[in-house]
Order: sequence, then structure tokens, then C-alpha cells
Amino acid sequence: MHRRGLAAILTSVALALVAGCSRTDNEPGPGGVTVSEAKALDDAAEMLESRDTASAADEKAATDESGKADK
Repeated sequence: MHRRGLAAILTSVALALVAGCSRTDNEPGPGGVTVSEAKALDDAAEMLESRDTASAADEKAATDESGKADK
């Protein structure tokens, strides 16, 4: 029974150490910005990229429609 108790304690300590390794939102991240700022920048870039692809699809559809109207 003594070994099980020691194994449980060691497992608990290992889990606590691993949990302590995670970054908080206000710690410096890549490029000197905080982790939360880096995530916000990534989200904004993703939104802009999705807008660009939607805009390109709209322009292609408009070009196709005007080509059909000329005929």
C-alpha cells in the first residue's frame, strides 16, 4: 500500500509541474507581443484573408455575369 501512495504523490507532483508550464495571456510571446495580442492578430489576419477570398469570388462571378450579358 505504501508504494501506491508514493506513486500517487509522484503523479500529482508531475501533473502540477506540467500544468505550471502553460503560458498566461499576458506573458511575452513571439515578436514581443503578449500571447493574447498574438492570438488577436492571428484572428484578424484570418478574417482579412477570408474577406479577400470572398471578394475574389464575387469579382469572378460579376465578370462571368457581365460576359453573359454582352452576348
